[in-house]
Amino acid sequence: MSKIIVITSGKGGVGKTTSAINLGAAMNYFGKDVLIIDGNLSTPNLGIHLNSPEVPINLNHVLRKKAEVFEAVYEHESGIKILPSSLSIKELKTIKPEKIKDFKEDFKKIADYIIVDSAAGLGDEAMSTIKIADELIIITNPEMPAITDALKTIKLAEQLKKPVLGVIMTRIRNNNIEMSPETVKEMLETPILGMIPEDINIQKSLNLKDSIVHTFPKSKVSRAYKEIAAKLLDIEYDSNKDREKLIIRILKAMKLKKD
Repeated sequence: MSKIIVITSGKGGVGKTTSAINLGAAMNYFGKDVLIIDGNLSTPNLGIHLNSPEVPINLNHVLRKKAEVFEAVYEHESGIKILPSSLSIKELKTIKPEKIKDFKEDFKKIADYIIVDSAAGLGDEAMSTIKIADELIIITNPEMPAITDALKTIKLAEQLKKPVLGVIMTRIRNNNIEMSPETVKEMLETPILGMIPEDINIQKSLNLKDSIVHTFPKSKVSRAYKEIAAKLLDIEYDSNKDREKLIIRILKAMKLKKD
């Protein structure tokens, strides 16, 4: 049975879109059929990240019943299916985010796992995507404002009776200023699914119009998202093997250079 997982956050700029894309890419890496939907209608970024900023048919057309869901779905060169939203400011006046609930079953016909990148915050737009979720994942940073907003999102999910799979903490620098995973877990009373380190390769992958899982598959960030995906899919994955392959490749390159 297909499942809709909504990626949300109480605060903007915490890495929500990056997590939606890379979690979807990681699930696809494990052979799952994945559709990523840009549910952030006011400030959509999915198409920009995955080289589809302007497409003939998008989610906005679907919500206005100008097109069928399958007509707005595109396949990225990596194999991920994406459903972008429009960048047009004019269309914002005519779009009703609450209409997305009418297409929940249509989304489920497209792929086994549907990852929805929600709008940030707890406004009507974010609420509309949270309501179609079978399960939620909260994205946050290890700092008090982001954690406080994540807690609000978790409390809202409880009110709506939406199960929260857990929290993904992003932009981890491992310094003595940021909050520890133990403290965050205690405050949120929610499992920590994974820790995503700060990495310049995330910006590089954006420039390459692809996920870091595809562009830098052996990086710590890529392996972290694969670990999260494997956990959600109940699949065995040893990230150390990816790391060993990287080390072997580096050593071979050094040997060739020496010769």
